[in-house]
Amino acid sequence: MIEVVQAAPEHAAGICRVCADGWRAAYEDLCSREYIERIIAELYNEERVLKEIMETGREWGGWFVAIENGRVVGAGGDGMTGERTGEVFVLYVDPDRRNEGIGTLLLDAITRQQKELGAVEQWVSVFKGNQKGIPFYEARGFVFHHEQPANGNRDGESYVSLRYRRLI
Repeated sequence: MIEVVQAAPEHAAGICRVCADGWRAAYEDLCSREYIERIIAELYNEERVLKEIMETGREWGGWFVAIENGRVVGAGGDGMTGERTGEVFVLYVDPDRRNEGIGTLLLDAITRQQKELGAVEQWVSVFKGNQKGIPFYEARGFVFHHEQPANGNRDGESYVSLRYRRLI
């Protein structure tokens, strides 16, 4: 049985593993290996994730984890970017566990938290061409809004994020 809970310090390594594996699986055909590993090293290292678990608030609501038999099988993080606006900053599922409803459980937990804080709309960024993430969000009512440069682009890199929005 899968349980979604607010992350605790003992979940940090599992969050890093799931997010790194998810990044590699989602973007291996879209991004250079150097870009993927650079982003993973920056965002999904245990020191940073542990700090993000411990230091939460309105702008960073913290990490949620999907746990099965004591193992992290999915992770997501969110925050409020405006008085009535929430953002799904990160959501990954163990690539071997996709299409089991784990992502939906995490998104539901994030959405509940944001609604409790007054959100009426929710945003998410998805890499252009990400045929794992785009269908997931569209199936849950997110609608494409606009394109923007992806976070982490350096000189010579022109990766694009798609911004999606839904009312909640």
